[in-house]
Parts: sequence; C-alpha cells; structure tokens
Amino acid sequence: MRDLMGMMKEMGGLKAKMEAMQAELEATEITGRAGAGLVEITLNAKGSMKGIAIDPSLLVPGEKEILEDLVVAAHQDARAKMESVIAEKTQGLMGGLPLPPGFKLPF
Repeated sequence: MRDLMGMMKEMGGLKAKMEAMQAELEATEITGRAGAGLVEITLNAKGSMKGIAIDPSLLVPGEKEILEDLVVAAHQDARAKMESVIAEKTQGLMGGLPLPPGFKLPF
C-alpha cells in the first residue's frame, strides 16, 4: 500500500510537468523534407502544420502528381520526426515511473 501511495504522489506532480510539456510541444517546430529539400513542411510537435516551402523549379505544368507526391513524402518525414520528438520528451518526463504495459499518454 505504501508503494501505491508513493506512486499516487508522483502522479500528482506529473500533471504540472505534462502541462509544461504540452506547451513545449506546441512551440517545437519540426521540418520534414522530400525531393532533396525541394519540398519542406514544418509542423509543431502536436501535429499542426506551420508552413510549407516549395522550390519554384517544381512548379511545372503537367507535373502536378510529382509535386503532390513530394508534399505527401515531406509530411510523412515531418510526422516521423515529430513522433520521435514526442517519444523522447515523454520518456524524459516519465523518468522511470512504472506504467502498466500498453499505457499511452494523451499527446
């Protein structure tokens, strides 16, 4: 029972840390690239798109599909990087706190 009380106390302090982490994720920007950097998409670490940059050389009539594919690829790159950042920050936040298997935080 004592271990449970200690864990509950730790969880109480975790709420403030989670709120701070949410604000940090909102401010963290991640850029995904495709086509050797010809397309860049910037997301914050919560998944909101903050910007897109497309090299003018890709704006060629009749090559719409290539541009669309590069935008999708850049977005996928940014999402993969975002998930890595979230996992890293979550691991640091949890600091060895024992969580049940399969438990996911609401980020």
